Amino acid sequence: MEWMAWLEWPAMAASLLAAWLVASVSARRRLAGFWVFLASNALWIAWGWQDQAWALIVLNICLAAMNVRGIVKNEGRAESSSADASSADSS
Repeated sequence: MEWMAWLEWPAMAASLLAAWLVASVSARRRLAGFWVFLASNALWIAWGWQDQAWALIVLNICLAAMNVRGIVKNEGRAESSSADASSADSS
């Protein structure tokens, strides 16, 4: 499974993109960032599995749980900010 070794690079790129999105002022971008973080967690877990990097796997499972928490805490904000934006547009 040599192709699995290449998962490290998309996982790294997804992690960087997610960090950039989560740092956004926009609630929608922050929410997208948490989803991208979840994708990067899955990639890191897959890469860690083939490399038997157990600590990396446990870390990314824990980080995935925190990202799910971030999604839950930010979903309402993203919906309310888009509602606020549409009401401001109609004013």
